[in-house]
Amino acid sequence: MSLLKLSTLAIKLMTILPSEASHSLALNSLKLIDALGVNLVTKKPLNSYKCLGIEFKNRLGLAGGLDKNGDYIHCLSSLGFSFLELGTATPIPQLGNQKPRLYRDKPKEALINNMGFNNKGIDYLIKNISKANKICPIAVSIGKNSNTPLEKAIDDYLICFEKAYAYSDFITVNISSPNTKNLRELGSKNYLPELIQSLKNKQSTLSKDHGYKPLVVKLSPDIEDNELDIFISTIIKEGIDGLIATNTSSFHNHFHKPSGISGKPLFELSTKILKKVKGLVGQDFPVIASGGVMDRKSYSKKINSGADLVQVYTGLIYKGPQLIQDILALKD
Repeated sequence: MSLLKLSTLAIKLMTILPSEASHSLALNSLKLIDALGVNLVTKKPLNSYKCLGIEFKNRLGLAGGLDKNGDYIHCLSSLGFSFLELGTATPIPQLGNQKPRLYRDKPKEALINNMGFNNKGIDYLIKNISKANKICPIAVSIGKNSNTPLEKAIDDYLICFEKAYAYSDFITVNISSPNTKNLRELGSKNYLPELIQSLKNKQSTLSKDHGYKPLVVKLSPDIEDNELDIFISTIIKEGIDGLIATNTSSFHNHFHKPSGISGKPLFELSTKILKKVKGLVGQDFPVIASGGVMDRKSYSKKINSGADLVQVYTGLIYKGPQLIQDILALKD
């Protein structure tokens, strides 16, 4: 059996065993395969692409949530991704929401999660990044602890931002997860301007010693049109460097709520938001597309809808690393 098939089998363990437990087993299997010292990529990636001032070897990256703590940096980047988004990390380690909190809908090729930012904390993540043999750009997704009130949320984001800055190539601000109570309120006009201003001020200070690191905000697919207009005008006014469109959606008919759905059912909604965003920000503003990329066709539709870069997560769970190879065979 080839290493690519072996690694695909390892990932597909995620769809056989109980959802959350199988993730660790599959990722540790990938890590073991990578430790053999053999490159898992069998096809040479195609055209490089410059975005956010960073040169990416292709346009496909890993979305946040799979490697929350940076435990699998080398083995995941060895699959052919041009960048990894790690996290979401919070200032203090937290267990997340009560289990079970991750479910599959196999017929629809979907995941439904209510994880709640379970992670070992920003210090653990940064320690792993600092000692990793990094072979592609790293983005760190930052969030707030579940017990931090919204009025104090800026403090949590600033703590994570400052700790992650020197060790990341860009930083994503997660204010759109549906699984932390009231988190999406941070994207409203009541909180967003002050949050972004604080992060941009800190970015200006840190860039003097560590160079300029782009700041990207992750958008909810459930945002209303009038809210989207205000959101976009705010991030442009405050100088945000890019957007991720989108996070998971809470609009689904599964009984596991509150929760967010990802995978194939998210594709149309997230792509609709992507097109709206590109219409508001213009062609030169960097937008990373995420949501429902399950094959070459859906990847191409994201690119044709205006995406500069594309992320996968649920597609990797259902299709394994072969998905990456299939997508990279496309000419961007």
